[in-house]
Amino acid sequence: MGRGISWRTAVVGLSVMTAGCAVGPNFHKPTPWTPKEYGGPKHIATTGTNGTPAQVASQTTPDDPDTAWWTIFHDPELTKLEQRVATDNLDVRRYAYRMAQSRAELRIAGAERYPAMSATGSYARQQYSTKMLQRIVTDVQSNPGVIQEAPALADVTPGQAKIPLFNQWRDSIDATWEVDLWGRVRRQYEAAAAQAQATNEARRGMLISRQSEVARDYMDLRNTQEQLRIVMENRDVARSMLDLNQQRYTKGLASDMEVEQARVQYENTLAQLPQLEQQLVAQVNALSLLMGEPPRALSDELLTASAIPPVPPRVPVGVPSELARRRPDIRRAEANLHAATAQVGEAVAEFYPRVTINAGFGFESLSFRDLGFWNAKAWNVGPSITLPIFQGGRLRGQLELRKAAQKEAAITYQQTVLGAWHDIDNALTAYTDEQLRHDNLTQRMEASRHALQLAQDQYRHGMVTYLNVLDSQRQYLGAQSDLTTSTATISGNLVRLYNALGGGWETTYPEPAPRTKQAKGAQPSTTAGTPAGTPAPATSHQPA
Repeated sequence: MGRGISWRTAVVGLSVMTAGCAVGPNFHKPTPWTPKEYGGPKHIATTGTNGTPAQVASQTTPDDPDTAWWTIFHDPELTKLEQRVATDNLDVRRYAYRMAQSRAELRIAGAERYPAMSATGSYARQQYSTKMLQRIVTDVQSNPGVIQEAPALADVTPGQAKIPLFNQWRDSIDATWEVDLWGRVRRQYEAAAAQAQATNEARRGMLISRQSEVARDYMDLRNTQEQLRIVMENRDVARSMLDLNQQRYTKGLASDMEVEQARVQYENTLAQLPQLEQQLVAQVNALSLLMGEPPRALSDELLTASAIPPVPPRVPVGVPSELARRRPDIRRAEANLHAATAQVGEAVAEFYPRVTINAGFGFESLSFRDLGFWNAKAWNVGPSITLPIFQGGRLRGQLELRKAAQKEAAITYQQTVLGAWHDIDNALTAYTDEQLRHDNLTQRMEASRHALQLAQDQYRHGMVTYLNVLDSQRQYLGAQSDLTTSTATISGNLVRLYNALGGGWETTYPEPAPRTKQAKGAQPSTTAGTPAGTPAPATSHQPA
């Protein structure tokens, strides 16, 4: 009875030890630096024509944005492209297989937590050394004390001693299990789980990057189409002005110089068309590549001109405190820090004894037909302990390597958070300032259009020379082009803003990497006294 209690107590104690002990530092989720509100221009010094401060038409709000953020542009073609890039883009598909590799690596790491079992069967026809047996018989016969223990060997002639040739059959099931007393296996699995999470965040970051790239390329495509329309309109105007000058020349109302100036203006306008058409094809091909398609595959659906998608009056961007939960690069840096911290614990556990329980059960016989009998059974069970005594500094060097990697991961996390806020501040500033510039360009275009109309009317009445018309045409064409580019830039800056904020973020996230309890006596890592946003370095306990 006492032995039963002792055995159960030992089993319970071993279970508690293996479930609760893990040497090395535990991971503590870092608290990144977060401002109270988003940055961007606070005081706008720009004024309108009436002297009042200029106001932007599209304002950001703290509302949660839609996961499919591109729907804010209300462009069906853009929405269709965004849906396609999530499934057809080759980089996104490549990262899906990288994620599959990461899951497989996690499964491999997790397998060490369980006993490993294998079945073996063997057959051998054996012949032991006759010379060795003869030497044994000679030694036994020459020793009176030993011969009394084996009297059967007394009458054996040493030169005739021989072990006959025999068969040996064996089958067995063997098992081995490492008793994870110090958490080495659990730290290894913890690191693999964190690395899998980092890979998942890298995949998500790639998707967001490609979605943003599709939106920006789409805005550029629509901008080029609008530029092409403007040039074609100006081509028609230049053609009509050339015809007008030729008519005036035949009537003696215009000089040949004015006719040639009109012709130069017309040819200059024509020269812009091939460049824009080439740019248009390149942009279609860029979008085709993002969809995993050959060149010009999207020509039929994209070469039909459409307006540049306008930005909405209200742009939901969420609140700053949610940034670390949204940006995949921050989440990836955090997962890498988690993995590096767990690897420090794994390196610390290498200093401790490794206890393995081995067991086997099977049958052995000199005859195959006797192999299945119960009295042919053979079994073994018992522990083995491996204690590192001298490794030439390998274990200590490995621990120093892991600690340095953990500190590097902590700095990388801090740098990633800081870079994210720089991206957001720059994107907000660009989005707001371009709207102010767009307002000024709108007023400029209206003024240049009115100036061109006046110049054309005055030229028809002989009040000004054709140089005035040419100058007004150039200013109007430049104003139209700049305004169109600004419209596309505003939409593109909104895309960059959403990219800086973490794109379309989900409401559910991958499971965090598992945490393990710390071994009694191990010194925990702490974030006390550390500036916000700076992860604490790993600390550990190791034997002398």
